[in-house]
Amino acid sequence: MGKTATGKTATGKTAAGKAATDKTQAASSRQPPASAARSKRQNERREAILTAALAEFSERGFSAARLDDVARRAGIAKGTIYLYFRDKESLFQDLIRTRLVPLVGTIERLRDVEVPLGALAERLIDLFVDEVMATPRCDVIRLMIAEGRHFPKLAEFYYREVLARVMEALGALLWRAQQRGEIDAEALVRFPQLLAAPGVMAIVWNGLFAQFAPLDVRALMQAHLNLILRSRAASSASPGGSR
Repeated sequence: MGKTATGKTATGKTAAGKAATDKTQAASSRQPPASAARSKRQNERREAILTAALAEFSERGFSAARLDDVARRAGIAKGTIYLYFRDKESLFQDLIRTRLVPLVGTIERLRDVEVPLGALAERLIDLFVDEVMATPRCDVIRLMIAEGRHFPKLAEFYYREVLARVMEALGALLWRAQQRGEIDAEALVRFPQLLAAPGVMAIVWNGLFAQFAPLDVRALMQAHLNLILRSRAASSASPGGSR
C-alpha cells in the first residue's frame, strides 16, 4: 500500500474524503431546498393576505375595504399584495376559490351516493352548520349577498364557481329521490333553491339579528327537511295517494 508525501495512505485519504462527502450530503438532505423554503414562505404570505382580506371585507364591506388596510393587517407592505393579486376583485375571487370551492366539491360528491334523501340531507345540514355557519365561509357568502349586485363580475364568478354547481348537485339529488319515490313535489326538482332556502335565510338573519334573536340554524334546517319529507308521507297516506 503506497503512502503520500504526508505519510497517509492513499486508501486512508480516499476513505476520509468519502466520509466528508457523505457527511455533507447527509446535512444537505436534512435541509429543505431553497426553492421549497421560498415556496413555503410564499404560500404562508398568500394565506396571511387572504385571512387579512376576509377580516377587512367583513368589517368594512367590499366597497369600503382598502388594500392598504389589508396589507397593514397582514403585516406586509402594500406593494407586496400585487405580487400575488392583480387587484381587490381578484383577491376576493381567490377568497371564494380557497374558502368555498373545496366545499362545493364535497357537495358534488354526495350527489352520486346511493342513500335515502333524508340521510343525505342530514349530511348537508351538518356540512352547512359546521363548515359554513361556524367558519369565515359564512362571511364570504354574506358579502356576496350584500354587495354582489354592485360588482357583476364578482357575482358572475361566484355563480359559476359556487352557486350553479351547488344547485346542479342539489337538483340531481332531488331528481334521484323523486325516482325512488321519496318525494312527490316536482317543484323541488325544478327549483332546488327551495332546499337551500333555509341556509340563505340563516346567513341573512344571523348577520342582521343575531344579537337580538340568534337563529338555531340546525333546528331550522331540520324542521324544513321534516316538512319536505312529511309532505310525501301525507300524500301516500291520503285516500287515493300513491302507496
